[in-house]
Amino acid sequence: MKLIKIYLLLSFAFAMFSFTSPTYKMAKLKYNGGGDWYANRTALPNLIKFCNKNIGTNFDDEEGTVEVGSSDIFNYPFVYMTGHGSVTFSDQEVQNLRKYLTGGGFLHIDDNYGLDKFIRPQMKKVFPELEFVELPPNHPVYNQKFKFPGGLPKIHEHDGKRPQGFALVYQGRIVCYYTYECDLGNGWEDFGTYAGDTEETRQKALKMGANLVQYALTQ
Repeated sequence: MKLIKIYLLLSFAFAMFSFTSPTYKMAKLKYNGGGDWYANRTALPNLIKFCNKNIGTNFDDEEGTVEVGSSDIFNYPFVYMTGHGSVTFSDQEVQNLRKYLTGGGFLHIDDNYGLDKFIRPQMKKVFPELEFVELPPNHPVYNQKFKFPGGLPKIHEHDGKRPQGFALVYQGRIVCYYTYECDLGNGWEDFGTYAGDTEETRQKALKMGANLVQYALTQ
């Protein structure tokens, strides 16, 4: 499975010098349990466009959709998961997701409000030996091309809590980054999707997303 990581690094390096055709795709994770996995409909296309323009990636303009238990997940270096409700991983899905993540894949979980109490126990099934740890503001993920000296920015308000970025670290590598009380994906969506949106906040969200992609592809 280490070949997946080698492929991701070579693809990223190739993208820095060739823009004739897409080298890879991002995907949104489709999961069972009843939660709205399809939320933030315009988020990934906007993030893809921003990353291709600003950090030299060469993603396909169109996002993919991949199920947790599908072997197709290994085709995506960066998988995005969002939603508000219930999540359930089967035993087969747990095994498949663990194989993907330990083999070089990367999962960004973005709590769209209400996901927290469901996703934590499901990810515990995937990595029973690991705990989510909050990343400090000086972590490299906040210091890629764009600098966030205060750590994860606040994008969308819910309960007045501070935004937190958590990680699952497997053998020294972040395999899953979890944004909580931030709603990063909301900021990636088309401007004006949510009342009270500002272009300044949207740019913060896109820049933080680009940092995350850059870190995921090169860590």
